[in-house]
Amino acid sequence: MNGVSGAMKAMTIKEGLFWAREALHKACERPQFEAELLLAYHLKKERTYLFIHENESFESVKEFKKLIQRRAANEPYEYIVGSASFYDIHLEVEEGVLIPRPETEILIDLVSEIIKKENITRIAEIGVGTGAISVVLARKFPELRIIATDICDTPLKVAGKNIDTFGLNAQIELRKSNLIDEVPEVLELVVSNPPYIAEDFLLESNVVDYEPKEALFGGNVGDELLKQIILDVKARGIKYLACEMGYDQKEPLQEFVNEIDVKSIRFYKDLAGFDRGFVIEF
Repeated sequence: MNGVSGAMKAMTIKEGLFWAREALHKACERPQFEAELLLAYHLKKERTYLFIHENESFESVKEFKKLIQRRAANEPYEYIVGSASFYDIHLEVEEGVLIPRPETEILIDLVSEIIKKENITRIAEIGVGTGAISVVLARKFPELRIIATDICDTPLKVAGKNIDTFGLNAQIELRKSNLIDEVPEVLELVVSNPPYIAEDFLLESNVVDYEPKEALFGGNVGDELLKQIILDVKARGIKYLACEMGYDQKEPLQEFVNEIDVKSIRFYKDLAGFDRGFVIEF
């Protein structure tokens, strides 16, 4: 790849996109699309602007090339632009915080059904990350009060910014805690997208080299933290638990809950047809 040192002459939008697409060819499934997104971000314009003005030149080519080279090195797009699209909103993200995934929207929809059916008003989220789950649920249910925990400082900071952005401080309280250890309040439901990947599982470079390991890996086998959450929620007499899990964890978790006696467990799949999570009623 060409270096970015020295003075950079201006190039047209069309030329910039062509260069960027070639540079991203190995790093992205959709190099043209990501080239367009990053140039639009760089120019502070909508993507449609690029097509209408493709023969116009733009300055600060060196800075644009730096953005593309970060992405070509497998740094996630969301970290480069500092934002992630999720559900019907955009959330601030930064390194040290897990990027919210589209499949987590399924978890939110299942939890929303329970909140509606049971008129639930007090819940906790374990592992707040960007605040994605809590922010979306609070926006859907103005009467809902949420205590959102994380064991790491960076997620609490980033989630705090997102909660501020959407004006949800009256509904969501952040708390530094291992699981729900520091949440003595009465709760009706706990929701979590916890770390659930086995420590020896090989992840793609854009995930393992950039995203926080404490938000990804759940122990030697991967389901240790999920089992601890199940035991903690059951011990507290909380009625519902909804969690994401790994695609290969349905059987061991089914066996585990059979041993500890729960009222019901319902597993659900993601859009690709993989087992992705569960809802337990205690």
